[in-house]
Amino acid sequence: MNQEDILFPVFALGALTFFVALWMARLRFKAVKQGDLDRRYYQLNRGWEAPEYLVKVSRNFENLLEIPILFYVVVLMLYATKRVDVTYIALAWIYVGSRFIHSYIHTTYNNVIHRMIPFLFGSIVLIGIWIRLFVQMI
Repeated sequence: MNQEDILFPVFALGALTFFVALWMARLRFKAVKQGDLDRRYYQLNRGWEAPEYLVKVSRNFENLLEIPILFYVVVLMLYATKRVDVTYIALAWIYVGSRFIHSYIHTTYNNVIHRMIPFLFGSIVLIGIWIRLFVQMI
């Protein structure tokens, strides 16, 4: 196991975020082209109602820029302090897996209860990573 192994889950989550961003951009063009949304909506992101297919992906993209920032920070802290171990790597992959599952549910059939489960599970895992690092440092 190398310290750098903790960075692979970061690359995976980054790839998911970039994928959803590109998908969202494609859907934005599609919505305007098909007449589902007036292009002036993007001046202030209001004034028209975006179609559901676009809202789901846009909201998921926002989700990938909210709580995951705490994942990126704690991974960098682990890497910088050379505290990476197999447990942290496993927890990081579990967290990233939960984000993939959450994104899949959110952008497809979007059942709130179903997507809440991986979201909460991943959040608990992330909190666990933070607590474990904090305890190790004190």
